[in-house]
Amino acid sequence: MYQHILLAVDGSDNSIRAAKEAAKLASATEGAEVTVVYVSDYKEDQNEVIHDASAMEFDLARRKKIQPVTEMMDRLKVFYQVEVLHGIPGPSIVKMTKETPYDLVVIGSRGLSPIREVMLGSVSHKVVNHAECPVLVVK
Repeated sequence: MYQHILLAVDGSDNSIRAAKEAAKLASATEGAEVTVVYVSDYKEDQNEVIHDASAMEFDLARRKKIQPVTEMMDRLKVFYQVEVLHGIPGPSIVKMTKETPYDLVVIGSRGLSPIREVMLGSVSHKVVNHAECPVLVVK
């Protein structure tokens, strides 16, 4: 079924729900592996520089955002790896699908209103439209 799953997380409740679905899918396939990716966007990085914290503190803050996901994967005995990227989330996730052959991307929906989504776009919408593999959007 799905051997290589890319799970995009951002610390939101929707990404936790997406993680549950990714874990279910991975558990159903022997030898499946999940790559958990968190993209620290440029705006977030700029705010951190302004606050003049150390790089280790930045990394710790990012890891806290994905901690519920990694704890869930450990509890369910799902094989996973974590990647923290810097950039714009949508294009960074799409780039990963082009560089590595994933069977599926699992991502949470932020639930933007139709008007806000047209004006701003959403990460999940960009990934659905440009990823090189199937995408499961979890609400």
